[in-house]
Amino acid sequence: MSNIIGRDKEIKALQEYMSSGKAEFIAVYGRRRVGKTFLIRELLGNEFTFEVSGTINGKKSEQMFNFIQALRRYGYDRTDIPTDWNQAFGILQQMLEDKVGCQRCIIFIDELPCFDTTKSDFIRAFDHFWNGWAAHHSNIKLIVCGSATSWMVDNIIDNHGGLHNRITHEMHLRPFTLAETENYFKEYGFEWNRLSILQTYMVLGGVPYYYSLLDKKNSLAQNIDRLFFGEDGEMRREHDRLFKSLFASPDSYLSIIKVLSENKQGLSRDEIANKAKLSNNGRLSKMLTNLKNCDFIRSFNVKEKKIKANAQFYQLTDLFTLFHYTFAQKTTTDEHYWSNMIGTSRMNSWLGLAFERVCLLHIPQIKSTLGIDRIHTEYYSWRSKHSQPAAQIDLIIERADNLVNVCEVKYSEFPYSISKAEETRLRNRIGCFQEETQTRGGLHLTFITTFGVKKNMYSDCVRNELTMDDLFR
Repeated sequence: MSNIIGRDKEIKALQEYMSSGKAEFIAVYGRRRVGKTFLIRELLGNEFTFEVSGTINGKKSEQMFNFIQALRRYGYDRTDIPTDWNQAFGILQQMLEDKVGCQRCIIFIDELPCFDTTKSDFIRAFDHFWNGWAAHHSNIKLIVCGSATSWMVDNIIDNHGGLHNRITHEMHLRPFTLAETENYFKEYGFEWNRLSILQTYMVLGGVPYYYSLLDKKNSLAQNIDRLFFGEDGEMRREHDRLFKSLFASPDSYLSIIKVLSENKQGLSRDEIANKAKLSNNGRLSKMLTNLKNCDFIRSFNVKEKKIKANAQFYQLTDLFTLFHYTFAQKTTTDEHYWSNMIGTSRMNSWLGLAFERVCLLHIPQIKSTLGIDRIHTEYYSWRSKHSQPAAQIDLIIERADNLVNVCEVKYSEFPYSISKAEETRLRNRIGCFQEETQTRGGLHLTFITTFGVKKNMYSDCVRNELTMDDLFR
């Protein structure tokens, strides 16, 4: 347990579930490499009564072999081998019956979706095991885990069959925050400053496994060159592997991601369907929901003329994916590609965009710094296609106390200097927003920068100021 970084809320919850006086069925889901298995094994591994893991893309025979081998590790010594999942769970039930009356029995099934192969009837057998026996024993604690988030949601969490409303708890394990990332770097002896940690986060997102591939003896640029652009770089094909592991038919998902990666402000359903050449139907709705559940995208409302109220827009927020489509998917034989990009306009443009995404992933930290974490808020992006020139605002935080934070996000490796021309643009943009939305609340221009706003004759327009350090809260 000492090796677990962050996850305080999840640890507390799991400990409470394990000590409850009732049968527990806990579903843990989240994208590949986010640390689901690590968390559960580190916290409870010494107490497992039974543990088994599915094999990614394995056939029914492979999955059954894994299950039988696990049964044998935990005491099954008979020669007869189950041929279907009902028999396999029947053997597991027999093994547990002698124990469940006198001790807590923790069952951990990792990568549960892998077991549900074509025509295997796995779900039916699993349903019978839980509903027919396990749920009736207060000492049973069943934990299931899966990276195929859409499968977990459809078949376990939102199941409309025998498992409907049967799980007692669901746990969505999300990528690390900046604070958790910094704790990871400290734990593993990285002597990197916050700017380097921020840039690492902008490349890899908050995925702990990706951090484990970094070499602390080298700079961030050297690590990126090795991992993404080296001939045998471990991250070179990770994006394709990631989507293939999450979705049975990844191509349509990738087409959505690609068009969103090309649009900074976000797109409506109609725009996504048109640009990705997909039908605007229930399947598109399902894919968008799945991408949200996997922490690739966010949905938000846009207050824009000719856009109906509460219309949903979608925006790419996964930083690793953004980096992939901006740089890593490019075909290059330059093993020092990233180092050679430093200081270029292309890198600077990406730094600005990625920093905006970091801020969108740290709304709680922004609210806490503003002192409004206990105030109900709505946050969204805004754009106007009718003003000349076209105006857009990265982040609007509408507050229940009748104030509105109009947020400008700026990445700079020095204190950010507001020029006369920019001050004029900012005031015009805010005026346009107020006129088009008919907002009655007071408007506070809020700057979120890496190292603060440089004081000059034009900086007085800024009412609130946050820095990179505030995002590490």
